[in-house]
Amino acid sequence: MKTDKSTLIKGVKYLAITILLMFLAPGLIYQAFKNQDNPLFWPVLILGIIFAIGAISLGFYGIKVLMDAFFGKKSSSSSSSS
Repeated sequence: MKTDKSTLIKGVKYLAITILLMFLAPGLIYQAFKNQDNPLFWPVLILGIIFAIGAISLGFYGIKVLMDAFFGKKSSSSSSSS
């Protein structure tokens, strides 16, 4: 079985975005808590939390895409045993 190169590149792109968000989200959350008296505290904090959730979900999805590229997709008909 060969590796699907286009799917592999897609998975690496997702993981690159994940790494970017992994550094950006804690920085935004830190800046929000450092400036709690600023009127933009809540929007910056919410944006940081959204980026953190996005990093986690894109990380899982990127790993799933990489596994599909290396091992192939599971067919739904093979998972049912009846």
